[in-house]
Formats: sequence, structure tokens, C-alpha cells
Amino acid sequence: MRAEDAVSVGELAEAVLLDAALENIPYGFCVWSPQFRLVMWNKNWRDIYGFTLEDVRRGMTLEDVVQLSHKLGNHASQDASAFYESYTSELLANRDGERARSREVVHGGRTIETANIYSDSLGWVVTHEDITDEIKRTEVVQKRKLELERQNIRLDAAVNNISQGLCMMDAKGRLVICNEPYARIYNLPLNLLKPGTQLERILGHLFDEGMSAGGTREEYIAWRRDVISRREYGKTVHELGNRTIMMQHHPMKDGGWVSTHEDITEQRQNEARIRHLARHDALTDLPNRIEFLEQMAKTEAGLSRGEKAAVLYIDLDHFKAVNDTLGHAVGDEVIKQASARLWGTTRETDVLARLGGDEFALLMRPIESASDAAKIADRIIKSIGTPMVIGGQQIEIGASVGIAVGPGDGVKTDTLVKNADLALYKAKSEGRSTYHFFESGMDAELQQRRSIEAGLRLALQRNELRLMYQPLLGLDENRVTCVEALLRWDHEGRTISPTEFIPIAEETGLIVAIGEWVLHEAIRTAATWPGDVRVAVNLSSLQFKSRELLSAVKTALADARLPATRLELEITESLLLAENDANLQVLHELRAIGVRISLDDFGTGYSSLSYLRSFPFDKIKIDRSFMRDLTSRVDSQAIIKAVIGLGQSLGMSTTAEGVETQEQLDMVRAQGASEVQGFLFSPPLPPAALAHLLHSDAVKSHLNQKKAS
Repeated sequence: MRAEDAVSVGELAEAVLLDAALENIPYGFCVWSPQFRLVMWNKNWRDIYGFTLEDVRRGMTLEDVVQLSHKLGNHASQDASAFYESYTSELLANRDGERARSREVVHGGRTIETANIYSDSLGWVVTHEDITDEIKRTEVVQKRKLELERQNIRLDAAVNNISQGLCMMDAKGRLVICNEPYARIYNLPLNLLKPGTQLERILGHLFDEGMSAGGTREEYIAWRRDVISRREYGKTVHELGNRTIMMQHHPMKDGGWVSTHEDITEQRQNEARIRHLARHDALTDLPNRIEFLEQMAKTEAGLSRGEKAAVLYIDLDHFKAVNDTLGHAVGDEVIKQASARLWGTTRETDVLARLGGDEFALLMRPIESASDAAKIADRIIKSIGTPMVIGGQQIEIGASVGIAVGPGDGVKTDTLVKNADLALYKAKSEGRSTYHFFESGMDAELQQRRSIEAGLRLALQRNELRLMYQPLLGLDENRVTCVEALLRWDHEGRTISPTEFIPIAEETGLIVAIGEWVLHEAIRTAATWPGDVRVAVNLSSLQFKSRELLSAVKTALADARLPATRLELEITESLLLAENDANLQVLHELRAIGVRISLDDFGTGYSSLSYLRSFPFDKIKIDRSFMRDLTSRVDSQAIIKAVIGLGQSLGMSTTAEGVETQEQLDMVRAQGASEVQGFLFSPPLPPAALAHLLHSDAVKSHLNQKKAS
């Protein structure tokens, strides 16, 4: 646009300023009227397309310009008519005030990015930017983009057609221009929108509106002045009430600057939502596998320093059956309720995640010992095992848990996760609704376990089980008063230790049938012994769960015609720890028919003294662990003395297990123990050897009585 077109001195001055501004904009600029006639342009626009000063003129049609441009080698991939049709269609399609962008290739193979926006008063305002080098170099792309944004801000400020808030200040810190979005964002009063308003007045208002990171008004203004004095591009984000505003500072060559202000509240919310969804499970909102592994990785440094953490892998038992029979909608509700219950078992510092399907993981950090993880695992199993009511239906599932504890089971994330998963596999393969810790060599152990379990299922049919008998010496009587039946299993050419197969028998439930066989065999054998020698049989807690124990004992005693008083049943404290009331009732019923009840391994359990109060045991068996150091440790001697004294006070006999030396025997005899059991007197014997010992003992006792008479 030429100055001579103006009709007044004021308009002439404005035209000169605008013309100078357009000529200094570092990209091509032109305006097309609604009738597609050239209204204004700048030199950069002519240079981009190769137009000479004489080639273009005001009022020239777009079609003529396209024909000229095509002759100069621009947009060579289309003929002039096709380009004209597509370009006019693009312009006509964009008359809603939005900025439309596109790209074209001009002479020399250079790429030009154009942006057009429609104004009712002007027509289409089009910018043309050569982005060839920007495409080639990422760093240049960024710099040019910033420059383009700064120049676009100036242009948009001129036409007041941007959604961002914009403010332009001169070198003396006086307001040159600001747009309506800027005033609206900060709720600026009219007196602060006037050109010439000092920066300090506006900054004071922004401070009052909360646009600061703290400190005093003077500190806030000094900070803004420092940003300005550095004459560097800067970007800051402020919280204004419940809104988030991004402010960008753009210095200009004349010492002034332009600042843009954008409300990015929704953008930040969306970004936060996307970040959350990327690391959280959509159904339960728990952290997902990605987030869990990242949290695990953050724990590695602490594990390397010796801090303890536990990884629990959790799998829902019987979930597939629920999903298959009741549908995925019910299955999803089961997952949500299970996740809520799992979350209720955790601590504030723990990380609970859903790995997918019915698999969950729990990172416990920090922990004092592995028992912390065991307690949580037990709590998880009980919580998930409680029936759920969904859609009027009662649904019962369970949970199996595998536990790996670092740094002992690993320091690196991959190792701990693998070991926890392996422990989970073991828990699931051995009955479910239980937990297992990872153990070194678990792969080989699982193979061995499967072999033992398979053989154990056939052991009774193949007559591979047998009993050994270890005598207990009555110290007052100086003879065998009781014999403990000990189970042995001969399988594939070797004798498998009870410590190896009994836990598997208990976990698989085979212990119930095996225990009943032991009971019948021991009672049948005891019926052949002379005198009043008692037989002691160990009971598993699972035998109590079958609720058939009392009937099995009565049947075995009746079949062998053995008085109930000659049978001792040995239990451990773990029996009373679970289902206390029900188990106590069974013990009282056994006691009522004359069977003696012994508390085995006394002193190694959870709360021994409370159990002595809960049931009047006939005998306390002092665990062999106290006997090993009896002659060298004063504390062991004190414990033995206290337990024996406690038994005497409560009217219970006491048996010292593991007596292997004469010195040990002398010490427990001196303290008043009732019986001793151990290799000093006799190892476990086969039935024939035991019978010979008992008959010899009976003959000696008879001769002593006859001699005394």
C-alpha cells in the first residue's frame, strides 16, 4: 500500500509506519481482498516467488499472479490452473477467522509454509515463510519458529486477531499496545490499558492477582526487570487462582519487548491426564506395569545400600471361572473390588499396581524384615478370600502370593520381579490361597517337589511308608515310659526325610490320609508292647480341619483294643494359632475319652505361655534347640529350669528332647524333668528292635520288683 493513497496527514503517517513495518518483517506477507485482488505485499513476498518490482501491482488478480508465479518455476508439480483452483478453494474454505496453514514448493526446490487468516475488513492476510533450512536442521527449526512466532505476534497484534494475550512495551517500559485477551486474562482495569502506562503499575496489579512465585511486590517487580534487562527470550508459567498461565518474553532490537500470555489450564490438565493414563490402569486406577517397574528402579539404590524391600506378586485364584461363567462385566467388578481390598492392606509408602488381567504386584519399601512381607501377604489372602456380593450373587475367589525380598533375593528390578514371579508360581502350584517366599534354587526345587508330590500320592498304595519308634526314658521309673512314632518314606531306592515330604503332604492335603494311616499303624503296633508303655503320634493342623479326627482316633483304638490312656497326641503351637476355638473343642473331646495331649517343640512358637493357659496339656516337650547349648550357655539353662518348673506348677510332665550327652542328662535330671528323649538313650528303632528293647525292659522291671519283695 502506498502513502499517496492516504487522504490525511495522520493516515499518511500511519501508512508510512505500517509500510516500514511490513518491509522489515523477515518473511513474505500479502493481503488478498475478498474478490481475490492484491491489496498489499512486502519485498520478502516478491523475493520468495521471484517477482520483480514491476511484475506486481495493487489490484492485480490472484489468477494473474498465479500464472506469473508458475512461469517463474514455482509450484511446478501442478499446472497454473490446477494450482489456482486448489488455492482459491483453500482460501474460500477459511473464512471463519481461524489460521490455516499449508506448504508449497517454489523455484529452486525450496519449501514455503503459508498461513492465511480471513478478516471481513481486509480479506485474506497471508504470510509466506521459507522453511527449507528449518526442515533440514532441527536447531534452526526451533530458532526460526521462535522468530516466526515473534513476528506473528506483531502481525496479529496489528490486526488484533489472536487468541493469546499480547502486550508490547517500549524501551522505557511504557505500554505500546495490548489486546483484549491480555486484558481479560488478568482482569486489567481500563486505566491500565492506555498506551503509555508504566510497567510497574501493571506488574503491581499482576502481583495483586497472584502472578508471582512468592516474595514481596518489590521482589516480583525486580525479577521482571531482571528478565527484561537480560534481553533474552524467556518462558515462565504462573498459577492464577485455578488457572495456569504461560508467559513468554520476546525482546526487540529497539530495547522494547513483546510478551504473550496464554491460558494453558486445559492443556496442562489434559497433559496430566495423559501422563496419568500412561502409567495407571484404566479399570482400577492403580499404577500399571510401567509405573511399577519405574518405582522398582528407584528402589535399587537403597537396596544397594543394604536397605530392605519386598516385591509381592499376587494372582487371583479362580478368577477365570468367574469371568467365563458370569461375564466380563462381573469380572471387571471383581477386579475393582479386589484392587480396593488389596489397597486396604498396604502402607502409605508401598506401591500397589495392576500388571494386567488378574495379576497385581506390591512393592513394600522399606521393611525391617521378611516377616513384614509375610504379614501383609497373610492379610491379602484373608482379605481377598472374604466373599464378594456382586449383582446379588456371592462370589468367592482367593489370592496366591509370591514374595521376593531384596537385597537378599536380588538388587536389580529384573531379578526381584523374576524371583517374586517364580515364588508366585510355586504358591499357585501347591494349593493356591497361600504365599511363598522365593528360595535359592527354586526352579530345581519345584521340579523336585513335583516328583515328590507325584510319588507321595501313590506311597500308601505301594506300601512305601513305614514307622520308626524312638523311646522316651522316664527318669523316676528308670525305664521306657513312652515311644514316639516317626514317619519314614522309602521311595525310588532312598529314604526321603520327613522334613522334605511332610510340608508337601500338608500343602497338598495328603497329610490327612497319611496321618490317619500313621495313627492306625502306631496304635496297632503299641497294642503289642508289654506293660503300660504309651505311644506318641504327631498331628498336623490339617487333620483338625477335616473334623474327622475324633472319629479316626476312636476307630483306631477300638480296632487295636488299646486303652485311650496309652495314646499321646503331640501338637504344635501353630494348631492353636489358627481357628483356636474349634481346635480347642476337638482337643477337649479327645481328652475326655482319656487320650493324653502333649505340646511339642515348646518355646519356639508364637506365644507359648498363652497356650498353656488355654488348654491343660498333659505334657510339655522342650525343644531340642535349647538342649544343644545347655552345658555352655547360662540362658539355655535358665530356660530349661523355668520350663520344667512351670510344668511342675501346672501339673504337667516335661520331656527334654535331643539329649545326647551324659552331662545334658545330669542337668535336666537335676532340674526335675519327667522324661528324656535322644540318642544318648536310643535312636529311632524299627518295630522289631523296639519290641526287643521293651520286652527286655519289662523283664528287668519284673526281676527288680521280685528282688525288692
